Amino acid sequence: MAEDMANGLAEGGGAAARASEQALFPLSPITVVIGHYGVGKTNFAINLALDAAKRGQEVTLVDLDVVNPYFRSSDYRDTMESAGVSVVSPMFAGTTLDSPSLSGAVYTAIEDAMRQEDGERKCVVIDAGGDDVGATALGRFAPRIAAQRHEVLYVVNRYRNLTQEADEAIGLLAEIEAKACLRATGIVGNSHLKQDTTDQTICDSAPFVSEVSEASGLPIVCTTVPKEIVGQKNDSFWESCAIQNVYPVQVYVRTPWGT
Repeated sequence: MAEDMANGLAEGGGAAARASEQALFPLSPITVVIGHYGVGKTNFAINLALDAAKRGQEVTLVDLDVVNPYFRSSDYRDTMESAGVSVVSPMFAGTTLDSPSLSGAVYTAIEDAMRQEDGERKCVVIDAGGDDVGATALGRFAPRIAAQRHEVLYVVNRYRNLTQEADEAIGLLAEIEAKACLRATGIVGNSHLKQDTTDQTICDSAPFVSEVSEASGLPIVCTTVPKEIVGQKNDSFWESCAIQNVYPVQVYVRTPWGT
């Protein structure tokens, strides 16, 4: 299924302008986003949800990060709900309490996606916690997710500490899969240096993303690029950098101290 998504982005030569319009649509009924702490899972998940809503899908974003109190997708509830995206959060998200509590609404969202009638376009995007610890909460829902058509997208960032080598990223993936009780179906290249990200930052990460893909046997579903950078370059530039399936994203998630 991830290969179908990648093929959809690549149609027409994988051009950035075309990718901007196609942007991974339609999503599977359930799309799970996993990866190392700080690789940018939350920003990617928010973009998926907002883009799906723009295309007329009925979207629910599930924030399953019950470990890290920072950079949760729940923090962007107003942005998403104003765009028509429903948000399901841990019970204490948005407070100073960091209790690993999960709402029954998670099950409801998954069940709704599974039971949709012909013609309905419901989908759930699940923003899982980082690493194997964060993925433990996901394991509770694994049997229901596995029973439905789904994607599990492993987000990698060449510049994130502890996963800067392909073998490190593969080792972490195995740990996440074991705790989540789900197997990844595709790779997402999301290499960035926060506000210092440039086109060269992304191009230099391409060999790393390809190596992770080859070592894992998983397709590269897309490579995220900030929209302002995409707008500065033409399609041939990305092709010359060997960037596979450019996915332009808006940078919503920023650190409170502005970096």
